[in-house]
Amino acid sequence: MRSASRSHLLAAAVLAVGLALAACAGPAPSADPATPAAGGAAFPVAIEHALGETVIPAAPARVVTWGFGTTDTALALGVVPVAIPQQAYGGDAQGILPWIGEELTELGAPTPTILPNPTGSDAVPFERIAAAAPDLILATYSGITADDYATLSRIAPTVAYPDQPWATPWRDVVTITGEALGKPTEAAALITDTESVIAAKAAEHPELTGKTVAAVWDTGEAFSVYKPADPRVEFLTDLGLVNAPSVDALSTDESTFYFTLSTELVGELTSDVLVSYADTPEAAQRFLQQPYAQTMQQVADGRVASVTGQAAIAAVSPPTVLSLPWGVDGYLDALSKAVG
Repeated sequence: MRSASRSHLLAAAVLAVGLALAACAGPAPSADPATPAAGGAAFPVAIEHALGETVIPAAPARVVTWGFGTTDTALALGVVPVAIPQQAYGGDAQGILPWIGEELTELGAPTPTILPNPTGSDAVPFERIAAAAPDLILATYSGITADDYATLSRIAPTVAYPDQPWATPWRDVVTITGEALGKPTEAAALITDTESVIAAKAAEHPELTGKTVAAVWDTGEAFSVYKPADPRVEFLTDLGLVNAPSVDALSTDESTFYFTLSTELVGELTSDVLVSYADTPEAAQRFLQQPYAQTMQQVADGRVASVTGQAAIAAVSPPTVLSLPWGVDGYLDALSKAVG
């Protein structure tokens, strides 16, 4: 966690930026593609979350998103944020994921300001966010700390995750975002529509129903297993699979959404299907050839669904209302082949 002194300095810097913007720029520039909530009946809105309660006094017109999934939901609800986080993993040269780029094109909207978000960094670009002059900051699926939240809240009303960092189910992301934007009815319809797509796709693969699954990522340095609280696993269960009992039996308290498993114990991670994520086909093959991987019955039997490619992995890590339809077919094909 960042030190309190650094947080105070950042807060002061952010406030200074905000005052300078207000003094020099006059009214905040409008974001033409953004569509605030119709009317004002839904506001003010109070949203409770893990870091406090946020009151949104009026329909927001300049939304900034941070983390993952909230950008997708805002776009799906017809609201184009003025600034969105760079997605270095799976994104293009600008850091825009393919399904977000497609949605922006469909909406006829210009590319929002891209906030720097390098892979492996948890640094929130406070000054860049302040420069976007937001009236709402959405970080419903993120890892912001209490200090981050305090600083962001000095810029604009900020909505954090409902429970644990980096573990908000996609349905909750949609519900919270819809509430914050004054579009709860549209958000509920979006969930229903997305669930219908998932159900229809799952119905095409009845062979998956009831099969146990374990989802893992082997980097060569660490073997990670995803817990039921992780949205990746939630999506797998939406498709009819069941979290393998061995995942719970071997689980530790390392994190809310994953744990690291010793390679000496990977043979005990039993399941009908093993989902393995890897950046490249070569990395996926390297894992399968490891001596410890050979101790897994799923590997010996060929019951492994390898999900490869950064965009394909980002589409389900975690899934969003835009990435689910974009990536579900390839995901289901890999799962179906693994079941045999």
